[in-house]
Order: sequence, then C-alpha cells, then structure tokens
Amino acid sequence: MIDLLRAFFVVLEEGSLNRAATRLHVSQPSLSRQMQALEHEIGGPLLERQASGVKPTALGQATVACMKPVLERYESELAELRHQARGQRSELRIGYIGSAAQFYLNPALAELRKRHPEVRVKLLDQAPGEQLHALKKGEIDLALIGQEGGAMAGEYYTKKLATLGVCVVLPADHVLAGRRELSPADLKKEVFIGAPEKDVPGRNRWIVRICRAGGFKPKFIADAESIGEAFSMIASEGAVTLLPDYFAQSPPPGVALVPLIDKAATWDLLLLWQRGKASVVVKAMAEILGKVGARNSSPEKER
Repeated sequence: MIDLLRAFFVVLEEGSLNRAATRLHVSQPSLSRQMQALEHEIGGPLLERQASGVKPTALGQATVACMKPVLERYESELAELRHQARGQRSELRIGYIGSAAQFYLNPALAELRKRHPEVRVKLLDQAPGEQLHALKKGEIDLALIGQEGGAMAGEYYTKKLATLGVCVVLPADHVLAGRRELSPADLKKEVFIGAPEKDVPGRNRWIVRICRAGGFKPKFIADAESIGEAFSMIASEGAVTLLPDYFAQSPPPGVALVPLIDKAATWDLLLLWQRGKASVVVKAMAEILGKVGARNSSPEKER
C-alpha cells in the first residue's frame, strides 16, 4: 500500500503516466496496474484519463488529503528508525523537572548544540512521576529527575549528576527565617507541606527520613501539586518544607530558604534512560550533563 501511494503521488505530480513511469523506472503498463491495484484497495477510481494526461477524481483528491500526511509521517518515522539503527537520532526528547533547568539543563543544551547542531531537542517540563511514565512508554529519551528515580535504577540506566544540600523553606516572617542554618531538630514543632506520591514518588518519605534524624516524625497538612503551590501554601499556612539547596539562589517573595545542616540531608539529581543500545546523542547528553552536575554539586555532600 505504501509503495502504491508513493507511485500515485508521483503520477499526480507529473500529470502523466508516461512521465511518471520514466521517473519511477518502471514500464507504463506496470504503473497502470499499480494504479488499478490502488483503486481496488480504496474502492473507486482515483484518476481521470484525459488527452493531456491524468487528473485526480474527487475520490483521488480525497485520497491526497487523507493519505499524504500519513505517508509523510511514515517517511519521517522510518528515517528516524534508520537513524536509531545506526546509533543516531535526529531528535532528542528530554523530560525534566523545571526547577533543575536553569542550573543544569540549560548549560548542557548549549554544549550539545555545539557538538550536534543537527539534533532537534524536544523539552517536556514534567513531574517526576510523569517522566517515569513517559520513559517507560518510550515517549522521552532522557529523564532529568530527582532522587525519586532511584527506585527505578534496576530498570533503566541511571547516572547520578549531583549530590546537593537541602534547604528549609519557611514563611519570610517565621521566627527561624533569620537563622544562618538549621538542623532537623529545629523543625520539631513545624507542620509540613508534602507532594503527591503520583507526581513525586518518595518525596514525603525522604522528608520523613531527614526529620527522623532530628528525633521526630513530621506532620503533613497538605500535598502541593507544584513548587509554586508549595511556596504559596507555606506563605499562607505558616508551614515548611524541604527542597534541594539550589532553590536558595533565587527565593520567591513571601518565603525564606535556610540551609539544613545534617549529614543525612542530601538530595540527588539523576539522569535515567532506557537500557539497550543508546544513541550517540543520548550518550553525548549524558556525558555533558555529568560534567555540568559535577560543577554544581555540593562537594561536602558527596559520598
């Protein structure tokens, strides 16, 4: 069917079975049989024979409108598969947590463009849970994710890009907001904002683990659907949460971010990709992100 459609479009472009047969390097009778086979497949006449050549019938015009995009998509996907078979990709799809883009993804993309200017990059700002789902379905090639991806290390290739410190996010007018640093024990009397398990798997368990190092179990009053919502809830509800320390470089209005000092208080930035033969560009991006991560990692937190 694909070959018949290709031949049909050549016939329309040439406006003549003779010229189309010459272009396709086949005989005119052979091309005529192909057109008859396509008409039989679709169920009606596609070409109107005239003295000056051939023109599409109404059904032929409908076939062009319906099938040309399908054929173009087929050709594009086939070319992409052939690139992959050679260990190449013309497109790189990256899922990422938006908060990591400024410090990790953006510098890496600049370097990738220098090495592989021909590669188109598709970026998807996704929650960790969305990234894991997209990676499993083959909808993204790389997942730039927090330590939530660690639970999937057995299923995917996993590269730790950085081990970062942790900061406490508090209302700007909180009594602890002016401190230079805090310990987990300082947060015993606080209530916490968490994250939905489906969006950020393991985030609340991570907060619980750090707080238990301070001798208490945190009380969660709500789960925020996004970082922005978490900041708003902290400012309005007088609650706190824990985040990677790179957030402290650009705190939003209404909240304060104070370093949390404890050997158990670390946060890992991970890169995940499918097992099997990785494309050249996936390997290149993993290498570049590793170098960027090493520059931005907190040395005192490395294990």
